[in-house]
Parts: sequence; C-alpha cells; structure tokens
Amino acid sequence: MEFMDNTIVRGSVVTDRLVKDGEKVFYKTYNRFPVVFERGKGVCLYDEAGREYLDFGAGISVCGLGYGNALLDKAMKEQIDKGLLHISNLFYNEPAIEAGGKLLEASGMEKVFFTNSGTEAIEGAIKIARKYHYNKGEERPEIIAMEGSFHGRSIGSLSVTGKEHYREPFEPLLPGVRFARFNDLDSVRELIGPGTGAIIMETIQGEGGIFPCTEEFLRGVRRLCDENGLLLILDEIQCGMGRSGHMFAYQEFGVLPDVLTVAKALGNGVPIGAFLARGEAASAMVPGDHGSTYGGNPFVCAAAGMVLDIFKEMELPKRAGEMGKVLWDGLERVRAAFPRLVRDHRGKGLIQGLEFAPEIKAGEVARKALLEQQLILISAEHNTIRFVPPLVIEAAHVRKMEEKLIAVLEELG
Repeated sequence: MEFMDNTIVRGSVVTDRLVKDGEKVFYKTYNRFPVVFERGKGVCLYDEAGREYLDFGAGISVCGLGYGNALLDKAMKEQIDKGLLHISNLFYNEPAIEAGGKLLEASGMEKVFFTNSGTEAIEGAIKIARKYHYNKGEERPEIIAMEGSFHGRSIGSLSVTGKEHYREPFEPLLPGVRFARFNDLDSVRELIGPGTGAIIMETIQGEGGIFPCTEEFLRGVRRLCDENGLLLILDEIQCGMGRSGHMFAYQEFGVLPDVLTVAKALGNGVPIGAFLARGEAASAMVPGDHGSTYGGNPFVCAAAGMVLDIFKEMELPKRAGEMGKVLWDGLERVRAAFPRLVRDHRGKGLIQGLEFAPEIKAGEVARKALLEQQLILISAEHNTIRFVPPLVIEAAHVRKMEEKLIAVLEELG
C-alpha cells in the first residue's frame, strides 16, 4: 500500500520497526496484527501512520467509555498529583471505599474485594465457594460449570472453562469440576451430587460465541442452588457494566447471584477487577484467607469510581440497550445481504455476534476488516465475530461499521 504523505510513509516505517522489535521481546502467546496504535479519541484509534480505525472491539469489551474521556482522565491525573498510587491493603484509602460502595449499590451485592483482573476475580470466587462449605463442616468442593464457557487463563479459572482445547495442555487441573450444557437445566440438575458446592456460569457467554442465557435457565439454576444449598457464581466480566442494556445482565431477570465477578469495563483500561458476595457468602472468608498486593489501590479505584459515576450520569446501560437495537438492525441487514455466509446472529445490547459458515473464517474477516477497512473487530468461538464497541457509539458509527463489514464480506464472498 502506497501513501503520498511523507508523514504516513515515516509512520509505516516506524510500525515495521516496532513490530519487529515486539516479535523479539514478547513471549509468543498472541498472534498480533501488524498494527501499532499510538493514540485514541472517542470510539476511534489511530496508528503510527495517522490512520483512523473505527473500534468495535473496545479492547475486548474493556473501553466502555471509549478513549480520552475528559472526566476519567481528570480523576486519574488528580490522584497522580496527590502522589498516592499505592499504599497496600494494610490501610484504608478513600478512592477504594468510594468505588466499593458505588459497585455494591450498582450490583445489589453486600461485600467487595478488588483484584487486578477478571481471572483473579474468578480465583477469589472459587475460594469463596470452597470456604463457605468448609465453614459449615461440609465436604462440597465440586463445581458445576458450563460447556462453551470461558473464565480465564490461570489454573483455577481454566478448570472451570468449558473448552477442552484451553484446558488440555495444562492438565491435571482442579478436580471435581463437571460441565453442564448451557441453557439446558436438566443437564445441570443431573450433575448435582452430595459433593457439589457451587455452580458457575456467564450470564452471556462471550468468548464462547455470544450466547445469552435464557430467563428460564437462569431462574432455574438459581432455584436449584437454593434447593440444594449451592452458591451461584455469575461471571459478568465481559457482559457486565451496562453492555447488555442493564448494569449487570442478571438484572434483566430479577435474579441475584451469591457471588459476582466483574472486571474489564470497570476500569476502562486501568487494570482492575472485583469479586462481590452477599448473604453468608459475604462473610465466608476472614483475615488471612485471601489477599492482593495491588488490588484496590488508590489509583485504580479513583479510575473505577469515576467510571461508575459516568455510567450513572450518562445512563449508559439504558443507552447501550437503545444503541443495541440500532446495532441489531445493522447486523440483520448484513445477515440478509449474505445469507450463505452468515449462519446466525445472537446477543443483546452492545454484545452481539455473527456466526459465519465454515467456508469463511471469522479470523480472516477480522484481519481484512482491520488491514483493509480500518475497522477493529474481534473473533470468538463458533466461527463468530463479536461486536462489543464502546458504549458511547452513535448510530452513524454503526452505519459506518456496516458499510465496512459489507465491503469485507463482498470480497471474501
């Protein structure tokens, strides 16, 4: 690709050099695209060459506010200027107390523990389940998880991830994990035994291909937990924080989990996660049972607190529901234009997916969209492209995405 602007030519050279340097220094666990992003604004990213990219991936569902939000930037700068980024959890800090209170109010939970990531939040949730039954003198270490699920990359979170190709290279993992079929209540009921202590599931499966749970299933799982003394752990790391059209996806059905995990959009790019609990689960762990050096430090919590304020002020969950209808209509037009290529359209709010026929690979769609149309898309299981843009997108952005995606599919088709 040739560019007449000398600035862009220099930018391309810089990109080539940085990509080569990156290949030398990074551990090879990602197949990265040959693009180096330099800055972001609104719902767009800009590479070293100055090219603008429309972002419908939001850093894998992280940047709900998009890029360069002035209020969030101000909150982080003010905390930096105080010279208080970290003090350890041996002391209290105001940003963490405020952010924790706001998160509990938004979720309907009772206690919170801040982590550095979603994976760490899952680890904490698993420990709560174990300690809850230990406190009761019960040997109930087994967990029911869901086929097709994804909960993280650590040994514990991999153990409850319902995709064998993620687990197999790292086995043996945690014992006592069995997998039910998502949205099949009978398959869950059949796995409950005297050693079962908890059920863990995503309210909307993300990495697994964008599969929302049904109301009947979620209410049924909640009922099975109540009847059998189990803890219900809901993973809303990707689908939470307004993306479904509700602050948390379970709120659509009026169901509360015993333990909740969140991360991603909570910090809008600042590394933070949390596990929350209510009822007896909220007091299951005592001093010495769990900890985190960096979790809940003043800097990340100043960011999270402001993110929660902005979500509330802008009514972003409601906005995501409204824009989700616009996105749905746009993707339905794409589906109608390519009935042979597009197998299915799933999701709700601003977490949706298009599943493609086997002759066209979702990864190739994402690659061509990025390199030829400057459109950022990310793939998922079941040969699916997931659409998880910043929650601040407008109808014009959806239309522009639609045009770019159609151009890609016309070429591939």
